[in-house]
Amino acid sequence: MDKYPIDKGHVLVVPKIHHEKITDMEEKNVGELFSVIPKIAKAIMKSTGAIAFSLAQNNGRAAKQIIPHVHVHIIPRYAEMGAVWTKRTIPSTEELDSLANSIKSNF
Repeated sequence: MDKYPIDKGHVLVVPKIHHEKITDMEEKNVGELFSVIPKIAKAIMKSTGAIAFSLAQNNGRAAKQIIPHVHVHIIPRYAEMGAVWTKRTIPSTEELDSLANSIKSNF
């Protein structure tokens, strides 16, 4: 779960092997990383009631990469909320844990 989500259910998919940028990864590892996105996105949408989702993957400081480790953002989107990239909330740890458990149960 993203600690500062753009929308409810914002999840980070983080590979275990460290690479700062996606261009540092072997092609097969990039494929493996992105192959899990649909399954996770479906579970997020089912858990949250989102109707769509955005993907984000930043590479380098100029691209606003804050954490120097490859990760993919899955950001659920809701009809009534629009798609604003800059809004952030700070949910409690309990809220994040509860949502994470709900998403896991929908795999």
